[in-house]
This record gives sequence, structure tokens and C-alpha cells, in this order.
Amino acid sequence: MAKTQVRYVCSECGRVSARLMGRCPHCGNFDTMVEEVVIPEPVPSSKGQRGLSIQSKPVRLGEIEGGADDRIPLSISEFARVLGGGIVPGSIVLVGGDPGIGKSTLMLQMTLEMAHQKENGRVLYVSGEESEKQIKMRAMRLLNPPDGKAKSLPEDLFLVTETNLDVILQHTETVKPDILIVDSIQTVYMPESNTSAGSVTQVRECSSRLRELAKSSGIAVFVIGHVTKEGVIAGPRVLEHIVDTVLYLEGDRYQAFRLLRSVKNRFGATSEVGVFEMRGHGMIEVPNPSEAFLAERMVNAPGSAIVVTMEGTRPLLVELQGLTSPTQFGNARRTPNGVDFNRLLLVIAVLTRRMGLRLGEQDVFINVVGGMKIDEPAADLAIAVAVASSMKDVPVRADAVLLGEIGLSGELRWVGQLEARLKEAAKLGFKVAIVPRRIRRGEPWPEGIQIIEARSLREAIQAALKEEK
Repeated sequence: MAKTQVRYVCSECGRVSARLMGRCPHCGNFDTMVEEVVIPEPVPSSKGQRGLSIQSKPVRLGEIEGGADDRIPLSISEFARVLGGGIVPGSIVLVGGDPGIGKSTLMLQMTLEMAHQKENGRVLYVSGEESEKQIKMRAMRLLNPPDGKAKSLPEDLFLVTETNLDVILQHTETVKPDILIVDSIQTVYMPESNTSAGSVTQVRECSSRLRELAKSSGIAVFVIGHVTKEGVIAGPRVLEHIVDTVLYLEGDRYQAFRLLRSVKNRFGATSEVGVFEMRGHGMIEVPNPSEAFLAERMVNAPGSAIVVTMEGTRPLLVELQGLTSPTQFGNARRTPNGVDFNRLLLVIAVLTRRMGLRLGEQDVFINVVGGMKIDEPAADLAIAVAVASSMKDVPVRADAVLLGEIGLSGELRWVGQLEARLKEAAKLGFKVAIVPRRIRRGEPWPEGIQIIEARSLREAIQAALKEEK
């Protein structure tokens, strides 16, 4: 009987250590060493060398067939936007998200749409968490919406419940699908590894095998991954380097909107976002997210400001809400929801020091409506105006959008892709845009919207608040 061994694997970099350490000596992260029990097996002498293809040979770049147009089309336009225009054959895509956010629903909905299109070939859906009956029940719910336009079950969609990777590869060889869905990678295991499913070694090795399958056969592979409480995909960090595309499904499970965000894409733009609305019969595309985010806005309420944020190549109009309240504790609270905490502290410091607002005695709350998260500094001006509006109890101009980065001296700085942001604001009916003053004159401002250039934060607040002089 083989002797059991214990080793420790870093969940971030995947390096192996013979003893437990509080800090990984390779990547330097703390508390990332995970214990694994391994039963070593004798290695056959005739074992071949792993690779994408044993008969591989160098070829000239001009002799390689295929190009940018060889994509599998998707009827879900928001999904296609995030992928860069469609599914690339031979690619491997990792889809991550919190439990219950809708990953399996979105992927099953995509596979149903793909299987209905005969020209796209077959689809194999492998589930390690649900039975075939459970998946069929969900599929029937997705195919029978309340509007009565029911669809039949597709013939080219195959389901299987399996966690053994060797068996999954055998099913793939039998079915010969064009698209393979694995739900989820944490449940799949390799028998020869002798470690439990979901461990660092299993996740890394199974993903590598699936990548080899995709590159050698041309099958597009979609892998669903769980997200830890820290907000990252469970497993080693190298998992994100193995795949071609990493997508995150974000949003509050108690709200209807879901954001499919691309954080890595070898075949398209990164930071692209697709917007969906979760309903009883599946994920529904939101073709105009800006209008949806502003639908319930109270235009005359103090503390409400509109910012145009860029998500990839798409400009989105989002409502930022600010609220100040006298603190009941010794230290005033700063509570951001959807914006960076340190960025909020910077804006509050500038408002206190440069504008003379006594925010040290006020609790400050910032909320981004719709579950959006804004990381770019172009939202600084909207945050500052929302806080000042609530502090002074004066509403912001209802027809104005605010754009600009705030410096520590109280000056406004330029933001990128300003023309695309202003065109989106004008298309939705906004009449005024308060932006930083540009130093060099370039192309003319877009038509249909009045541009107010402000050099400092004080000038911008005076222009944004109705009664501010």
C-alpha cells in the first residue's frame, strides 16, 4: 500500500511546500498555504509526455487558417458584447460569481439558444452539482416565458451529471460537441491526482486538461467557478492565467440587475460589461442600461447627482446618491456603497478643507443606484456635488451630468473619452454637462448639450446647485 504524504500548496501561486508556513515564500501572501493529503502512485515507464499535440510542428503565420471573423454568433447580444463579438472556437472561458447570482441560469440559457441554432453544432452541458432532472426543470422554465412564446427542447443539447474528468473527456469524444459547459470546476477531479475535488491541485490540473482539449480539438469550453468570500474565484490564481477569458457575474442577489463583466479577454476588450435583469424566466437583456438605472430617480431630491461612467467601451449614466446626517458617535462614519472607500475619504477631505463644509461632525453615506460599482476617478465630482447638495439641502440641477477628477488642491482634472460620455448624456435628454476646463482646444463639443467648464470644485458646485450663488 502506498504511503500517505502531506504537503502544503499555496492557493494563490500554486507552489508546493513540505511544511506549513504562515507566508508563502514565493508570492509573499499570508495564510494561503492549504494542506493536501497525497497518495503517491508509481509512474509507468511508458507514460507519454503531455502536450497540446504530439505531432505538432511549426508553421508559417500566413499559412494558418482562420481570422477575426471565425466566431460562433450569439443571439444574446449582451453576452456577445462581453466576449468581443461571439464565441471563439478553441477558447476556454471562465465564468465566476457569488453563489445564487445566476451563473448556471445564464449559461443554461446561452446553451439553449445555441442549441436551437443548427449551424452552431452540438452543445454538451456537464453538471457536477445538479442532476439531469433538475437541469431539465430549469430549462423548461426558461423555454416557457409568461408571454406565451414557448420553445421546444433542442435536439442538439446533451446533458450529463459527472465529476470524473476522464469520463467527461470520454463523453466529449462520443458526443463531439462544438461547445462544452463544465459546471463547476470545483466539483471536477482527476482520479490519478489522489486529492479531493476542489483542491488547489485538482482545480489547476483539471483546468489545464480542459485547455488542452480546447486548443487541440477546437471545442469552445466554458468553465463555471465559485467565488470566495474575498470576492475572487476559488482555487489558485494561476487558474485565471490558464483560461483565455475571465468573466464575473456581479450584482446584489436582492436586486434584479446583474452585470457580466470581462476582466480578461484575449479576443476582445477588457472591462466590457453586459447588463441583465433577473426575472422568473431567466436573464433578460437590458438594451439601454442608463435609462433603466435612472428610471426611479427623484429629480428634485437633494443629494442626487448623475455621472457618466465608462464600462469598457460603453458609457453608462448612473445615479449617485449622497446623504449627510449629524453623527451620534465620537467619530463620524463614512459608508460607501459602490465607490472606493479611500476615494470617498479624499473627496470629503477636499470638501472640508477647500470648501469649508463641516463634514467632520456629519456621517456621510454614498450609494450607487442599481448595484453598480464605480472605480474610475471621473466620478469624483458627482460624489462631491451629491455630498454638498445633501449638506446644504439644495437639489442638483435635474438636467445636468457631472464629470471630473478632483485634485487635492480643489482643482478639476480632465477625464478620458469625454466625447463619448457627453453624446450618451445628450441622447438620454440631459441638457447640461459640467466638466473640467480644457487647456488646449481640440474638437468641438457635441451638439445638443450645453457645456459648462469649471476650473475648480467651487465653480462646479456653484453651477450644479440650483440656489448656489
